[in-house]
Amino acid sequence: MDLQVSGIGIYRLISGAFFNLGGLQILKRKYRDSITERTGHVYDMPENPVWVHAVSVGEVQSASSLIRRIKSRSTYPCIISTVTPTGRNMAERLLSGVVDRIIYSPFDARKFVTRSLDAVKPAIYITMETELWPEILTQLKARNIPAFLANGRLSDKSFRRMRRTKFFWRGILGCLSKLMVRFDDDREKFAALGVPSEKIVVTGDCKVDTLLDRRKVTNPEKWGWLKNGKSPLFTAGSTHSGEDEVVISAFRMTRRKFPGAKLAIVPRHPERALMTVASALPYDDIHADLLSRIEPGNNSADVIVVDKIGVLFDLYAASDAVFIGGSLVQKGGQNPFEPALFGLPAIHGPCMTDFPDTERMDSMGAAMCVHNDSELAKAWCDCLEPENIKLALKNCNAYFNTLGGAAKKTWAEIEAYMMSER
Repeated sequence: MDLQVSGIGIYRLISGAFFNLGGLQILKRKYRDSITERTGHVYDMPENPVWVHAVSVGEVQSASSLIRRIKSRSTYPCIISTVTPTGRNMAERLLSGVVDRIIYSPFDARKFVTRSLDAVKPAIYITMETELWPEILTQLKARNIPAFLANGRLSDKSFRRMRRTKFFWRGILGCLSKLMVRFDDDREKFAALGVPSEKIVVTGDCKVDTLLDRRKVTNPEKWGWLKNGKSPLFTAGSTHSGEDEVVISAFRMTRRKFPGAKLAIVPRHPERALMTVASALPYDDIHADLLSRIEPGNNSADVIVVDKIGVLFDLYAASDAVFIGGSLVQKGGQNPFEPALFGLPAIHGPCMTDFPDTERMDSMGAAMCVHNDSELAKAWCDCLEPENIKLALKNCNAYFNTLGGAAKKTWAEIEAYMMSER
């Protein structure tokens, strides 16, 4: 028996059983406002579009520059699908007026995918980063619709999991016409899963192109009112549980040298905001409050905890030094590119496995690794030395000069493939 046929057959049995034995009712309650699209009922589709799939906020950001490239260089209509509501909100924010439709992706079960593909009839399907759904990729292959992975990446955790069932994933990845991946590390992982080397191309990170575009229209003064005069503003971005205490401790150390400094903490999950505020309670010399309770001209908080989404990028623009969360705990790190765009070295912990190029950023002076509160405090203070400010800006610009153009390269690879198939 063909192992791949057997693998997708088992996958279909499991997904079919889930939906037939009450799973759909559970999902209807969770996604009551979007269940129609998630079960494949989509209407008024443009003719034979490029369908780009991006699961959530980060993937939509990666897709944004690629979609703009597609629209400027081809006559294809374009739709984008997301899984999360926050991803859809980001798509509306970045791509409204650019894409022809924004939809929710169908649940990855046979009848929903079939219904959705029948309605959309895509000419090309592009999935972003790690979104490898077996059912839709299998059906695209059966319909001879070219499918591509763009900005492809695999964390160490995902790679280990997929390698244990390599026989299955080799077949699923074989449904892709070509894989455009971010870095050599990603290329090596996909090759180890059985993807032929000629199908994998390193194109860089599309998210960088999107961020470069966003930097042009970012106003550093938007959150400048959080500062205390000319005293520095430190920002800890996308922190996870276990990091807030370290960040606050480091901040208290820096205040010995910069008494008027402020700290903004942006939890990775906004629902953690009150817990983050509580992290400052043991200290009599620190007052923490939620951003939603602070107004310009009335900011007595030393630590501002951001309890809303969509703030971090603009907040980095107003900051003097930063910390990248998810890196002092085993979460794989968060995006180091965003602060570096503003000439701020991406100070991070030792766990940055989701962003393998961070090591190169470290070597070029666009990032630096710390392991505890005292090292973080020292790094923050060093960043504020006048000679280091100029050097950091130079190093960060040099790093980004090596990265631009991923969206252009990705679409060029897809165009070349489509031309070769005619």
